[in-house]
Amino acid sequence: MPNFSYIVKDAKGARVEGIVKADSLDLAIDKLSKEGNTIISVKAASEGAFKGKLSLFDKFMLTIYKLRTRVSLKTLVFFTRQLSTMFSAGLTIEKAISDLEREEKNKKFAKVLRRLSDDIKKGYSLSEAMEQHPGVFNPLYVALVKAGEASGTLHTVLDELSDYLEKIEDTRRKVISAMAYPVFILIFLMLVVWGMFYWIIPKFAEVYSDFNAELPKPTLAAIAASEFVQNNIFGTILLLIVIFFAFFILYLTDRGRYLMDAFKLKVPVIGQVFTNSIMSKFARTFSILMAAGVPIMDTMELTENVVQNATVEGAVRKARVMVKEGYGVANAFRRTGAFPPTLLQMISTGEETGDMDKLLGKAAEFYEKLVDSVIDRLTSLIEPLLIVIMASIVGSIIIVIYLPIFNLGEAISQGIK
Repeated sequence: MPNFSYIVKDAKGARVEGIVKADSLDLAIDKLSKEGNTIISVKAASEGAFKGKLSLFDKFMLTIYKLRTRVSLKTLVFFTRQLSTMFSAGLTIEKAISDLEREEKNKKFAKVLRRLSDDIKKGYSLSEAMEQHPGVFNPLYVALVKAGEASGTLHTVLDELSDYLEKIEDTRRKVISAMAYPVFILIFLMLVVWGMFYWIIPKFAEVYSDFNAELPKPTLAAIAASEFVQNNIFGTILLLIVIFFAFFILYLTDRGRYLMDAFKLKVPVIGQVFTNSIMSKFARTFSILMAAGVPIMDTMELTENVVQNATVEGAVRKARVMVKEGYGVANAFRRTGAFPPTLLQMISTGEETGDMDKLLGKAAEFYEKLVDSVIDRLTSLIEPLLIVIMASIVGSIIIVIYLPIFNLGEAISQGIK
């Protein structure tokens, strides 16, 4: 006899989820209804999210596809908000999407909306149609739409989803703004150093060669590096492209991605921004999924896919296995050792009171404020620090170039002899 996972509200209004055995989906619904429950969702139970791993080639092709088909989060937020408004105003999903497709200025996204409309006309549900476009609608988005369809509250779910996406976009924007200045300075520094090795050092090398003097070893090393840059400019560019591609492929592997993501969390100061941002996204995602009535195992799977950090994903995966084996949610997350005490306390309290979605929403706000705080401190410290680093590197190169001039008289006398 097959199993069906369910989420219901009992006679007292409490949210209950579990597994029921029945010969068919209809019989499972009848059985739950006769017990006085209000059905939120019932579906065939699976073994959860323990799917087979993709090959490296599949990961590569999926990444390329997502990059080619993706749209900006800002565009997706606007679409979700508009769809919620039009649907709640009484328009059918098909009519709402058709109208939005005609008004959409982004040709790539307009093409996606056209396909959504065509699929819905063929009898697909909105969530099923969205599943065909993973580069635009991620698993979280699809799962929430599916939960809204099952519970009959799609317009409410879409409205909450647009709020969620706006907050995620706001957090991402703050993180990017914190990283933009140091990245700009580092790129500028690389260009300055490259310019010195390509144009300035060769001119000094010509002057020193006329003296026929014995040059200091640091100066000789700088001249040798300059000659390499001049003679291998295309090879250097090709080497940089190969290195970038190698890191890209390495990041697609499980081990490589884990090492890189773990390193990002351990970088002084900047690691705090990444950690708080991830915890904010984790709590916000968990909260909105629980509020939408998504089963706990599916919630944990989707949250794992959303946090976008291999270290935290591994911890969520371990917790999911422990919950499946009978551990409480808070206890499972605590045993992974990857989550801060404040978040664990919120989960524990929410598990006891049945308000996990609300408390995790508050936890998300707490970590969003921490992100703001760290970014404020970061922007005040990083500017002078980067200036010192830039001055040190450029200054060191200049000193190396001018070292022979400090003993110019001796160099000239050696040249005359």
